[in-house]
Amino acid sequence: MADSLAIDDRISSDGGNVYQSKYSTELGLDFHIACEAPRVERTHPRVQARVLGALHIGVEGAVEPVAVAPKIRTVLAMLLVHVDQVVPVQVLVRELWQENPPVTGLRTLQTYILNCRKMLARVTGRPAARISQEMLVTGSGGYSLKGDQLQLDWLEFQQLTKLGCKALGEGETIEGIGLLDAALELWQGDALADAPAGPVLDSRRRLFEESRLDAIAMRAEAHIKAGLHQRAITQLAAVTREHALHEGLHHQYVRALALGGRRAEALGVLRGLRVRLVNEIGIEPGAPLQDLQLAILNSDSGTM
Repeated sequence: MADSLAIDDRISSDGGNVYQSKYSTELGLDFHIACEAPRVERTHPRVQARVLGALHIGVEGAVEPVAVAPKIRTVLAMLLVHVDQVVPVQVLVRELWQENPPVTGLRTLQTYILNCRKMLARVTGRPAARISQEMLVTGSGGYSLKGDQLQLDWLEFQQLTKLGCKALGEGETIEGIGLLDAALELWQGDALADAPAGPVLDSRRRLFEESRLDAIAMRAEAHIKAGLHQRAITQLAAVTREHALHEGLHHQYVRALALGGRRAEALGVLRGLRVRLVNEIGIEPGAPLQDLQLAILNSDSGTM
């Protein structure tokens, strides 16, 4: 218990930034947390873009909502989630209009690309011609957004999560939790929240959300192993309300409650989950949850 209190105090007193001392130089990108890493001088500032929430774009912290027509937001979102890849014209057309594109679809798509370039020119202060040559370029059969011109929250989330996992694997609990906290703080709502989606963006949204849940689960496990049960309880209470049928997250939530001395509440959460699973999708909780329930009833914390 003394060790867990020491960890808790260090996380609180350092504001979640202690991980910078060891891991920030491994990021390799100009992320906001890597304030001690050397910066590469550029003629123009990188464009900052957000997809973990409503679309935002800007430079040097002046990031603003993307105020364009819905279908232009779809095109921009497709380019952002496929940075450094050529997105084929056919894929963009299908994303915009599914199986019923208008006769003027190709010409309309070109207009949307032009609007994206104009927006990028406005936020960067660069000529539209330079944007089309260096940033939003025409490739073989499609269009590509260049990653070296872009700072994207999704890429930052991936890197922070990877480093958090690495830190935890090396026994650096404080650093790992801090990195995962920083990764999850990037989320400002549902991914691509205001981008009308076709099949590709729907798939990306699911991928992003699963990655978020994985990071939440990883952080919760670190808190539980470190004896920081209340931290895990607070964070998991919200996410289990959001994902009321997610057995894995509920398993961690119930463990944290039981290990934190709240056995009756833990069993109540299990009962509520079972009712929802049976009533809504007609299944019983899986074996891990059933085993956990028995462990709590038998007060066997060693198996939790």
